[in-house]
Amino acid sequence: MASANAGILTKRLADAYFGSGTFKFMLVSTLPSESDLDTFDFRNDVTNEVAASGSYVTGGATVTCTVGAYDATNNRTPVTFGNPAAFTAATISAVGGWLYRAVGSAATDELISFVDFGGTKTSTADTFTVTLSTPLYVNR
Repeated sequence: MASANAGILTKRLADAYFGSGTFKFMLVSTLPSESDLDTFDFRNDVTNEVAASGSYVTGGATVTCTVGAYDATNNRTPVTFGNPAAFTAATISAVGGWLYRAVGSAATDELISFVDFGGTKTSTADTFTVTLSTPLYVNR
């Protein structure tokens, strides 16, 4: 048998990182490149955040974070983020956004995952909503 981590390690790692803290979702106007996904680590690496508009503020909105039970069948632990509050009276054009852990400043806020909307989503002085439907998985 090959060397392997204990499955429960995914749950322990997920609990340690996602079990506490403040998490946010920040809208952006262009997709990250593969190189960006490999090298971006902190929020200050992201230079294409949409402008503040209506109730959308620079840095995005707080989201809830829930760590699920370890899934022994698929050897993973799901981490689910709640939807950010709808942004009202907002003029926004976004292709997706970054989930990040808010640590203190753009230079220390830790990027977690990019969410692609599958196209440009817009609102003009209207309500802009985001639905985060797929969990992030910590795999064994």
